[in-house]
Amino acid sequence: MMETHTFLDSPEVQQFNEELESVHLGPLWHAIPVLMPREPQPQAVPYLWKWQLLHDKLMKAREIFTPERGGERRAIYLQNPGLRQRQPWGWASTTQTLYAAVQLILPGEAAPSHRHTQSALRFITHGKGAYTIVQGERVFMEEGDFLTTPQGLWHGHAHPGEEPMIWMDCLDIPLIYAIGGTFFDPHPDHLESPSVPDGHSAQRYQGGMLRPISDRHPAAAPLNRFRWRSTEQALLGMDGTPPDPFDGYAVEYINPSTGQSAHPNVASWMQRLPKGFHSLAHRHTYASIYHVFRGSGYTIVNGQKFEWAEGDYLVVPNWAWHEHVNTGSTDAYLFSVSDLPIMERFNLQREEVLPAEHQPIESVFEPALG
Repeated sequence: MMETHTFLDSPEVQQFNEELESVHLGPLWHAIPVLMPREPQPQAVPYLWKWQLLHDKLMKAREIFTPERGGERRAIYLQNPGLRQRQPWGWASTTQTLYAAVQLILPGEAAPSHRHTQSALRFITHGKGAYTIVQGERVFMEEGDFLTTPQGLWHGHAHPGEEPMIWMDCLDIPLIYAIGGTFFDPHPDHLESPSVPDGHSAQRYQGGMLRPISDRHPAAAPLNRFRWRSTEQALLGMDGTPPDPFDGYAVEYINPSTGQSAHPNVASWMQRLPKGFHSLAHRHTYASIYHVFRGSGYTIVNGQKFEWAEGDYLVVPNWAWHEHVNTGSTDAYLFSVSDLPIMERFNLQREEVLPAEHQPIESVFEPALG
C-alpha cells in the first residue's frame, strides 16, 4: 500500500520548516504532538538494580575513591537508561525529577559539610555508627532510619564507628537543574562542628507526634531523624484495618511543624506488604523509586515483571501501570520516594485504576549483574 502523504509532509512545508530552523525558530504544527501529547509520555523507563551489583561497585569504589582524595561523597547514582542521553551526566536522573544514589562511608572517614538548593534525604540500609551533622546537630544513624536535609541547610557526615555504613540518598537534582535554580556552598570549616547537643531534635519529639508549641510556626527540619523502630511500630499498629488496595500498609514521613511532606519536593513512604499480598494495578502522574528494605516479591510495570529481593532498587516512571506482589514467607517492607508534592503543587496529580484489576505478564526483566 502506498504511503499517504499529508500537507505537512509536502516539500513546501518541509522547506519552510528548514528555513525557520536556520534562524532559530520552530514550526508549532510539527512540534505540538510532542509538546502536548494526549497523556504523559515519560522519557524515564522502568528499571531494577540488584543489590549485589550495587554492593560490588561500592566495594570497588572503596579501593579507588575516598572523600579525602576526591573531596566529595563516595556515592554511585542510579542512572535511568531512558534519560542517560540528557547532558551533562544524564542530569544524574533516576526519574525526570529525582536523583537517587547509594553511598558508602567507612570508619574514620568524613564527608565535608556543604549546603545547596536541592532538598536531600537519606534512608539507612546497612550498618551503624556514623552520623550526619545538620545545622550543628549530630545525628547518629542506624538501619531503617530516615533522615531529612531540606534545601539550604549545612550538612556533612563522619564515621567514628567500627563497620561500613551504606545508605540511600535522594535529591531533587534534575528538577532544580532543569529550572536553573542550583546554588552550592562548601562549608568553610570542612566538617561543621556541633553547636547543639546530639539528638537535640529527637529529644524534643519524644512524645511522638506531640508537637512542642514552639513548632507551631513552620520550620525546615524540626525533626531530622525518624527511627526505624517507630516507623515499624506505626506500620504494625495498622493490623486489624484493611490494607490499601494499591500500597498495603503505608505511612508517610512528614514535617511535624507543617503536616506536609518532610521535603517540599519529595514524598517519602514506608510500606508493608503483608505475606501473600497482591495489589491492584493503577497508574499516576508521579514517579516513584523503591528500595526493598525487607522481603521479596515482584512488581509488574506496564506488563513487565520485575522480581525483587532485599536491597534491590526499582524505579516506576510516571503514568506507568504497576502492581506489587509479595511472594516471600514474611511481610515485605518497601521504602519509596516520589515527586508527588511537585505534581500536587502544579495541580497535575491524576490517578487511574486499571479496570481489569491486574496486568498480564508479557515479559520478565533481566537485570544487569556486573
